[in-house]
Amino acid sequence: MPDWELERAAMAQGSAVICGCDEAGAGPLAGRVYAGAVILREGADLPGIDDSKRLTEKQREALYDQIIDRAVAWSVAWLEPQEIDEIDILNSRIKAMQCAIDTLGTKVDFALIDGNRDHGSRYAIVTPHQLVVKGDSLSISIAAASILAKVSRDRHMKEMSVLYPGYGFEQHKGYPTKRHYELLRELGPCPIHRRSFLKKL
Repeated sequence: MPDWELERAAMAQGSAVICGCDEAGAGPLAGRVYAGAVILREGADLPGIDDSKRLTEKQREALYDQIIDRAVAWSVAWLEPQEIDEIDILNSRIKAMQCAIDTLGTKVDFALIDGNRDHGSRYAIVTPHQLVVKGDSLSISIAAASILAKVSRDRHMKEMSVLYPGYGFEQHKGYPTKRHYELLRELGPCPIHRRSFLKKL
């Protein structure tokens, strides 16, 4: 379960304002990539918080509201599928995370970033930071950010399922499931499909 250990270590090194940052939607064939950034009040109690992938949709939705309510600041940013095709998914993930940090409305001293990559060929995390592999299961701030990103993206894909019916976006959220590939072959891609991800068609 995520805790405050990494945040407190950063505070001990002199950082006063620390955010967690994570992204959602790197792997899907369709839709935006999202990133969340969160500054939590030190010691904020968020019972049940965990890596967003370990939680049910109902649990994530409940935690989303609690995180927003208890955060000092929070932000969600995204990149559209067309830009993902243009700059590639790694650059898109990095750009979205830095954008989420930049739009917090509060200057961040230090960021805890989920994953093991902080730059691509065109974009980099420029905020002082620490990369944390599986950070959403270790840091409460990263876990909170992962939930904001995941819930925001899932809500968007449900909206897209109404705009582009027939693809099952409300179920698979754009991920490369067997059924998604079947529907793609039957219907062809729609405007929110990432063309650079459709090599298998």
